[in-house]
Amino acid sequence: MAEGLINHEFAGRIQAFSAGPEPSIVHPLAIETMKEIGLDISQQRSKSLAEFQDQTFDLVVTLCDQAAEACPVFFGGKQRVHLGFPDPAAVEGSPEERRNAFRQVRDQIRERLPEFLQKYLDF
Repeated sequence: MAEGLINHEFAGRIQAFSAGPEPSIVHPLAIETMKEIGLDISQQRSKSLAEFQDQTFDLVVTLCDQAAEACPVFFGGKQRVHLGFPDPAAVEGSPEERRNAFRQVRDQIRERLPEFLQKYLDF
């Protein structure tokens, strides 16, 4: 969700790449809840950190606590920051409760991450 939001909000200024230690799929509820705000992330794919091992990034941002723990060091980042968000895929409950968990995290990312990145761009 963060990759789609950042690439939309900061098009032409920042390019975001989402990756993790154990890639799987882009969660269908992430796709669904992003469509609710007019962003189509259905063509995004889950990527492994290994895919980026020879690249350098100005900034590496971890978004969930599991990623911060699983990726204590990413050698391709000049600077690393952790902005914690709960993992909505870990929420159990009814379909609507799970959907709401994705909405809440989407909205939190939408509020906090662009504000942080704008400050980063201002330096």
